[in-house]
Amino acid sequence: MDDKFHLTKEQNLFLAKKVLVSNIYNSARLEGINTTYPDTKTILEGINVPNLKLDEINCILNLRDAWNYTLSNIDEAVDLDFICKINSFVSRNESLEWGVLRTGKVGINGVDYIPEIPQKDIITKNIREILKQGSITEKALNLMLYLMRSQIFWDGNKRTSMIIANKILISNGCGIITIKEEDIREFNTLLTEYYNTNNKNKIINFLYDKCIFGMEFNH
Repeated sequence: MDDKFHLTKEQNLFLAKKVLVSNIYNSARLEGINTTYPDTKTILEGINVPNLKLDEINCILNLRDAWNYTLSNIDEAVDLDFICKINSFVSRNESLEWGVLRTGKVGINGVDYIPEIPQKDIITKNIREILKQGSITEKALNLMLYLMRSQIFWDGNKRTSMIIANKILISNGCGIITIKEEDIREFNTLLTEYYNTNNKNKIINFLYDKCIFGMEFNH
């Protein structure tokens, strides 16, 4: 799997900041939050939107804070500590605990597979192994899918995993990953299949083809 984009880090950071509102909007929609793009933009500008619930507004503000931290610390190494830090923003005040590994069993709606209770040494080892193999884009997608399926946190696993994948892509000039509203249904179908089978071929091709964006330049 080749990298789709070859930007400088500065170009990729510029792009990430330019599409930040739509990225947060897409993430909120993926979580089933019934926000509109204008509502999302209004919330991110610090203005209250009366038709949204407090926990929905909180989700959007948490995504903003997680993204701001990521973009401000783009050169930090991606390891379990950094991943926990991102989850501490993403899941703040909406989970049993945030920023720490899950200590009990969870199920996933509509899925037979039950993820194991995460063990720090195993997760750390698996993250290291994933980040040793393949192109930058492959590393980002493989880690994202591994973290989603492992459900290492009580909540916010998808959002945390996507921001981490973006951190890897942006810091290496390889674009942005986001799941647009029109692709959510297909993504959810493929994610359910991946959870149940642990076969990522279909979902990784879908993500590569439809969900990674960058900037084109005329030479």
